[in-house]
Amino acid sequence: MKYNKFTEQAPLVSEIGMGTWQLGTSSDWKTMTEKEAVKMVHQALASGVNFFDTAPNYGNGSSETRLGKALKGSDRSKIVVNTKFGHTDSGQTNYNSDYIRESLEGSLKRLQLDYVDSLIFHNPPYEYLDGHQNDHYELLEKLKDEGKIKAYGASLDTYKEMKLFMETTKGEVIEAFFNILHQDTARAFDMALKKNVGIIVKIPLDSGWLSGKYHADSTFFDIRRRWSKDDIKTRAGLIKGIENIIGKEHHVAQTAISFCLAYDAVSTVIPGNATMAQLEHNLESNTKPISIELRRKLEEFYQNEVKELNLPW
Repeated sequence: MKYNKFTEQAPLVSEIGMGTWQLGTSSDWKTMTEKEAVKMVHQALASGVNFFDTAPNYGNGSSETRLGKALKGSDRSKIVVNTKFGHTDSGQTNYNSDYIRESLEGSLKRLQLDYVDSLIFHNPPYEYLDGHQNDHYELLEKLKDEGKIKAYGASLDTYKEMKLFMETTKGEVIEAFFNILHQDTARAFDMALKKNVGIIVKIPLDSGWLSGKYHADSTFFDIRRRWSKDDIKTRAGLIKGIENIIGKEHHVAQTAISFCLAYDAVSTVIPGNATMAQLEHNLESNTKPISIELRRKLEEFYQNEVKELNLPW
């Protein structure tokens, strides 16, 4: 496992981290038992993973609770935990500055931790990203001074959002929506490097499409039922295009993760894992880096075939 810089106060983080929304209980997807969840975290740790991303609303708090149980007994100085605020453990949204402390305290209790390495806005409305217009950032700095958090940031989907956040705040972390089919945020990567902002790549497999297991006739019954039949057909066609570019010697999912890791600004990539087999397969990606030429071809594919489609998330 390779380890990269994340923030000034955090240890180096594994280039492949672990997204933990699947650890929680939910009616939207087939969930694992607590025993299975703990076992998966332990396997990740044994494989060199030390970065874990979670949030209060993942499984209505159960993701944080299970992650906390799984990390119990680990060397805290070597583990990096990122959680969020804005989407609550009761399924509501609350971005008010006076709710930040309450949200954080709830997360710390569920995680059984004294601090988190980073606390980030969970996809907030655009207006909350302006550090000159919001009192959130004064409170976040106070939480840093208290030792409750080591850094703060935001989970964002576009270059425009990232640019505003980095220009107007002292945030050190951005969780960016970035993958082969969504490359807009890469335009902010150079700025992130200059400002020493750690980048967490979320949704690297495009909600499963870049796993290579879906096609034009696929149907979805969980949160992905938001896609229309036309959306599904469009994405299926794009996946075929990607498969033609990478060739049979490369697996789509591993190539998708390695594509994200090919950018110097990226600290860690957090694919989700529903099974132990998926975890192991995703972790193998760090042994299969892509060439500069292949990265360039996938960038050109996005510019020529994908960008103007404005694919819905």
